[in-house]
Order: sequence, then structure tokens, then C-alpha cells
Amino acid sequence: MTVVYLESARKQLKRLDNSIRRRILDYMDEVAQLKNPESRGKMLVGKLHGFWRYRVGDYRILCRINDKALVITVIKLGHRSAVYNA
Repeated sequence: MTVVYLESARKQLKRLDNSIRRRILDYMDEVAQLKNPESRGKMLVGKLHGFWRYRVGDYRILCRINDKALVITVIKLGHRSAVYNA
């Protein structure tokens, strides 16, 4: 699979400390290599239904997974205390 970052997610990524940024990028590269990327994530419910969540320490990565196109689109990322807020 391919990982694609929306422009807003790229901006959020740039604001992070270098060490956590590297951890997130490495983690998403690992997820992209999996046969079933859903196995590492969790499907969200409620207003975020249809999104998947990945955890890297205290940070969360919100994604959409398109199995047919083999693309993971990173929509939003950030600290767990703020990432789910509108």
C-alpha cells in the first residue's frame, strides 16, 4: 500500500518534534508494508465512523484506508488529547 498525507496532515507533522515525526513516518511505512493494515489500527465509531486510528506513543494518526486503490490517506494527526477535536 501507499501512504498519502493530506496537506493539513503534513502541516501537523511539521509542527511535531523531530523524534516523534520520525517515529510516525517509520510506523506508517511499516503499516503500508502489511498485507492487512487494519490489523494494527482500530476502526473509529460515531462522528468519525469510517476512519481508522493508529497509535504511536501519545500521538494518534487518523486515516482512511482504500483497499481497492491500495492507499492509506492520513487525514489528521496529533497528540491524543487534541486529535479527536473538530
